[in-house]
Amino acid sequence: MTDHELLRLAAEAAKQAYAPYSKYPVGAALLMSDGTVFTGCNVENASYGLTLCAERAAVSAAVTGGRLKIVKVAIVGGTAQQLAWPCGACRQVLAEFCDQDTPVLVAARGRINRWLARTLGELLPESFRLKKRSHRE
Repeated sequence: MTDHELLRLAAEAAKQAYAPYSKYPVGAALLMSDGTVFTGCNVENASYGLTLCAERAAVSAAVTGGRLKIVKVAIVGGTAQQLAWPCGACRQVLAEFCDQDTPVLVAARGRINRWLARTLGELLPESFRLKKRSHRE
């Protein structure tokens, strides 16, 4: 799957976001080691702390689908001036299922032909890990 295809799936997921408070829809797509893709969108709540980010929604879908090894992440949201990079909580959740060199692609809604890429290790250096895990494929 190409980077652009994965970003397109994240953009489609962003269209399903429930963001009545922030008006800031975000979508995420996760490419798993077996080629399966899982998507998620942000789901806001009147009690803001209960809001679910797109990345964590996608991770939950992947785990529910029996897949634990993420090999690429795509996130679409934000604006042309300020992309929707994953928050700290999402970075740590991704670290549970990604390697440090896993690519994280980020693009603005409506502009998925231009994206930025970083590794998870660049976004979350020295991430907290209890032990090296073997992931289900």
